[in-house]
Amino acid sequence: MPKILSGSMKGILFNILKIIIALGLLAFIVLKVNFGEILEALKNVDILLLTIAAIMVLPNIFLQYWKWQITCGYLLNDNNKKKIFLSLFYGFSGGVFTPARIGEYFGRAVAFRDKSLLQVTIATFIDKLFPLMVVVSCGSLASILFLHYYYHISVYVTGSFFIILAVMFYLAYLTMMNPGFWNNMLFTRLSKHPKFQKFLDNIIILKKLDRLYSTKMVLISIGFYVCYILQFALLAAAFTRHTDYTHYIWAGNLIIFSKSIIPPVSLGELGIREGASIFFLQQFGETAAAGFNASIFLFFINVLIPSITGLLLLFRKNDN
Repeated sequence: MPKILSGSMKGILFNILKIIIALGLLAFIVLKVNFGEILEALKNVDILLLTIAAIMVLPNIFLQYWKWQITCGYLLNDNNKKKIFLSLFYGFSGGVFTPARIGEYFGRAVAFRDKSLLQVTIATFIDKLFPLMVVVSCGSLASILFLHYYYHISVYVTGSFFIILAVMFYLAYLTMMNPGFWNNMLFTRLSKHPKFQKFLDNIIILKKLDRLYSTKMVLISIGFYVCYILQFALLAAAFTRHTDYTHYIWAGNLIIFSKSIIPPVSLGELGIREGASIFFLQQFGETAAAGFNASIFLFFINVLIPSITGLLLLFRKNDN
């Protein structure tokens, strides 16, 4: 009887979570997205480049799905492709209207009713950790070069920064590739304290991480990052009608790095991304309008459309 009650309550909670995600996404679209500005920006855009950037959302999502599929196999012991696919899109819907995309953790959990919320949250955190490492690595290097060339930082200071970053990245790589890292940092120490036993029972899945998993995640995350940067470069070229792709790729690195290190207090990170895009593209001689348009379309293609798709899937039918 308690088991049936527990299952019933769990179903009610997941249905409530679905409604919250739906209401949050709909409110976000109504309040934050100005479709009039988007239509105005389309008047002089290069349609071919815009179309290519839009089509690239397919490899973008595939790489995210592939990464999440590997993580689910390792950490959740679940290789159900349909469930993993739905979980990813539910996460898109839940993350778009919450600061720091915290709702993505709860959104992904909707499809995994047989797993605890903590287990799915840990798996999602690990899944998102590797792209963040790539962003920080590439963004740091791009930022140092930007300071050197545009603010005339001494070559000695620039070289010192490069050496420090290289050492830090190398140590981080060795740490992530060390099979005993999680065991030594978490389980060995926390197991000495009985009050942490319940918590340890939930995070025991971290022991499954190994060098092969880390290598796969790093490589896929690099592919995802390259796809994202190329999308921005194509959009910048589409709205400026120039072909300075080197600067657009450079700006894309700086923008995503800025978006990652600035506290994401705004919904959907709107404002941070647009402000950074305007600032950096202006430094490269482009207009503020081009920076805004490139950024808002990147958001529209990569965030809003997948989120709406996730919302439709969320209410199409139960995923049991």
